Amino acid sequence: MTGPKVPQPSETRKPRILILRLSALGDVVLALPVASAVRVAHPGAWITWAAEPGPARLIANHPDVDEVVTVPKRWMFRPGLVLALYRQLRAQRFDWAIDVQGLAKSALLGKLAGARRQVTFATRDAREFSPLLATDVVYPRATHIVERNLELLQVLGIRVSRPEFRLGAFPEAARRVLLWCGELLNAEAFAIINPGASWPSKRWPPDRFAAVARHLADRWGLSSFVVWGNREERRLAEMVVAQAPAAAYLAPPTTLEELVELARRSRIFISADTGPLHLAAAVGTPCVGLYGPWPAERCGPYGPQHVWVQKMRLDGPSRLRRRAPTSFMEAIDIPTVCAACDEILSRYRTAAPAAA
Repeated sequence: MTGPKVPQPSETRKPRILILRLSALGDVVLALPVASAVRVAHPGAWITWAAEPGPARLIANHPDVDEVVTVPKRWMFRPGLVLALYRQLRAQRFDWAIDVQGLAKSALLGKLAGARRQVTFATRDAREFSPLLATDVVYPRATHIVERNLELLQVLGIRVSRPEFRLGAFPEAARRVLLWCGELLNAEAFAIINPGASWPSKRWPPDRFAAVARHLADRWGLSSFVVWGNREERRLAEMVVAQAPAAAYLAPPTTLEELVELARRSRIFISADTGPLHLAAAVGTPCVGLYGPWPAERCGPYGPQHVWVQKMRLDGPSRLRRRAPTSFMEAIDIPTVCAACDEILSRYRTAAPAAA
């Protein structure tokens, strides 16, 4: 279950830190600065991250993570896996378990690891019984999730002024992406549109994404790759492409690593609140994030180079937001999104003479 990154560590590596953020992709990306902050504060630390299979592939390439423990979904209900994880994690003799997820599955994994101390959010920000299993709890004061995650490290005496994602490169995937750009787009500069989202309450209508693609082509001469991850998302992507001929192109099936490198090369990334949006932001691509029920100031793409658009929001628990009507996303109009794209792309035009 351990990732192939490094051999078993020396016992001299201290402190020994276990980061617990098992899922989902976007939330894992938003937690990456935790690993970098620990590394800056303690260059000799041994940092292990426990994650589910998909996110584990991403973390395995992170320069500040020494080891990835891949945790299968529903591990708690498989006695053989529980025993294997117990043996693997206990052998590391962790000083700290940092439970960024704040759920029963992450809290129980921390206890299984036997860390001397375990920190998570207080009851308001953690769910289920995870605070009861922690030795230390934190009441975060920041607004954005990235900064709230980093507040957990204050218990360890670590304070961060500038979060860093430091997402590693994938050279083989980058070479494949370069071929796509030449063969499918015949262009070095392009936009990415991601019409999919995990919940219907987060999705913006495909015909509106198509209108944005046409705007990018007409005003900025940018073709758009429309990315997708599963069958339903491919259907949405095909609808965008069909309504923006010669402006939008269906992206090939992509691995997680290819998506990272595709986002890294793109001029701008337009998407609702999804894992791919946060991936693009993490590699430095300027993003336009479209937000409905979820508060953009809390979970929007992190950093001043991004623009988020929100017309309506819903206060309440996540389960209520997941069931929100589509009117929250439909309140976002096309001209506002096009203006957000123009705001970002005009920075390239302004900066071009200085870069020449």
